[in-house]
Amino acid sequence: MSFIVYPALDVLEGRCVRLAEGRRERVTIEGGDPATAARRFVAEGARFLHMVDLDGAFSGQPSVELVRLIAETAGDVPLQVGGGYRSLEAIDAAVEAGAARVMVGTAAASPEFLAQAASRYAEQLVVAIDARDGKVALRGWTELSELDAADLARACADAGIRRLLVTSTRRDGSLAGPDFELLDDVLEATRLPLIAAGGVASLDDLRALRAAGCEGAVAGAAIWSGRFTLAEALSALSEQEI
Repeated sequence: MSFIVYPALDVLEGRCVRLAEGRRERVTIEGGDPATAARRFVAEGARFLHMVDLDGAFSGQPSVELVRLIAETAGDVPLQVGGGYRSLEAIDAAVEAGAARVMVGTAAASPEFLAQAASRYAEQLVVAIDARDGKVALRGWTELSELDAADLARACADAGIRRLLVTSTRRDGSLAGPDFELLDDVLEATRLPLIAAGGVASLDDLRALRAAGCEGAVAGAAIWSGRFTLAEALSALSEQEI
């Protein structure tokens, strides 16, 4: 399967934003409305859209209306959503609203929830392992657990999870390059398909993530700040597909 670039729609109070290290008070880029951005990415050839409901991440109550809006706007392009999905009911609502995949983070720290969700959703579920200094961050990255990212990855594999999204919270929005040490630790812990996030700044970063064994990568700040467009990324990666 070819490497997928996921253009990021991080939505806070109805606007696309980028937050430094996921901190609500550190908005680094303020974009337009998410539907307009979604149409732009679809026009540039997106194979998947990646949306995080930041209000939902901080409150634990994701917006079904936001999912429905972006799913309808995206049309045939599948939508991956996250941000505050901490119950089976919330995941159900997102899927019913049009999400192709739902990302769960905080709830995945519960073995019982992990097993139930893996059985119920299969390919529709992605576990988001958000890590700071190797430890898993929870509740919109506002709390740091004692759980190692690699240990959570192993637990996900044991529970039957099909896909992981691994984010370095210190790199997110930083344009400082991916955290390859973190990604390598998780890739060594499990052979699950892995989407990388946090720090992507260049087309070379995307090529390096593909070479490292990642299935795909989220590109947010790099696109929003003009380092490259989604179309340029897709063109560069298609030159030498694996």
